[in-house]
Amino acid sequence: MCKLMKLAFTCHLLAALLLSIFGLVYLFRPEFMPYHAVAVSQSWVDVEPSFQVLILALMRVVGGAWLATAMAIVILLLFPFRRGDKWARWAIFAVGMCASVSSLYATIYVTTNTPATAPWAAASIGLLLLFVGLVLSLGASDNRDSLRK
Repeated sequence: MCKLMKLAFTCHLLAALLLSIFGLVYLFRPEFMPYHAVAVSQSWVDVEPSFQVLILALMRVVGGAWLATAMAIVILLLFPFRRGDKWARWAIFAVGMCASVSSLYATIYVTTNTPATAPWAAASIGLLLLFVGLVLSLGASDNRDSLRK
C-alpha cells in the first residue's frame, strides 16, 4: 500500500475504533449517560422503571448499531480496501457516514434543546476521520500496483 492509502487506512481504522468504544459503552452501561441526566434534569434512580427499560433498550440498539458499523468498516478495510478495490473506498465512507451523521444530528439536537452538552465533538471527529480517509484514498494512485507498495 502506498503512503496515502496507509494514512487513509489509519483514519478509517480510528473512526471504527471510536465507534467501537462508544458502541461498547452504550451496549453495556447499566444506566443512562451523565449528559442524559442533565438533559432530563433527573438522576437515574428518579427515572420511572418503565422509562429505564426503554432508555436502556434504545441505548443498546444504538450501541449494537455502532459496533456493527465498526465491524463492517474493519472488514472492508482488511479485505477489499487492502486489495485495492476502488468501491471499498466509497463503501467505507458510506457505511461510516450512516452512523456518524445520525449521531452528530442527535447530539446536536440534545445539546441545543436541553441544558446538557452531548458528545457532539466525538461524532464530529468520526466524520472528519471518515472524510479525510476518503480524500486520501481517492488521492492515491488508481494503479493497483501502487496500492501494494
